[in-house]
Amino acid sequence: MLLPYMEAGRIEVGCDEAGRGCLAGAVFAAAVILPPDYRHPMLNDSKQLSEKQRYRLRPEIERDALAWAVGIVTPQEIDNINILNASILAMHRAIEQLDITPQHILVDGNRFKPYKETPHTCVIKGDGKYLSIAAASILAKTYRDDYMLQLHEKFPLYGWDRNKGYPTIEHRQAIAQHGTTPYHRNSFRLTDPQLKLFE
Repeated sequence: MLLPYMEAGRIEVGCDEAGRGCLAGAVFAAAVILPPDYRHPMLNDSKQLSEKQRYRLRPEIERDALAWAVGIVTPQEIDNINILNASILAMHRAIEQLDITPQHILVDGNRFKPYKETPHTCVIKGDGKYLSIAAASILAKTYRDDYMLQLHEKFPLYGWDRNKGYPTIEHRQAIAQHGTTPYHRNSFRLTDPQLKLFE
């Protein structure tokens, strides 16, 4: 069972990002504050959920959360400040938009930069430990998937409807064949010398 909070009696927000390892597209992060007594049978481990289950959960999380928001950092910003800083900035942007000011931030992963004066705790594999982080991972992932599907309409050659911008062989081969788009992260290694093995 996932934990409803780290410490009772304080307002905790869970944060997670999606798209950090992608070659294309923005990085998305979500921040979610859940009621302290929140329970949901499907929200046990977001990594185990199918795409269909994630999309089913999203409106329920949005309805039940005390506050939630999504932050976005563009590919150009990623190239300027690097993906780690961009992931943290996306979380900061999500927290900034919340209607409720959190007293503590629970962050998935092991790296974060302080947000204002609010204390934070990094939790490795936090989406498998805390409900609020699991909820944030679902929002970040589904909103980013929606965005990549929209980009796929403009740039269908890269298979973003399937790979969502991740470095699949198909995606790298399309970059090698067709070049990059304005949505590719130019600071990433976009083509892979290993691809010669597949020619």
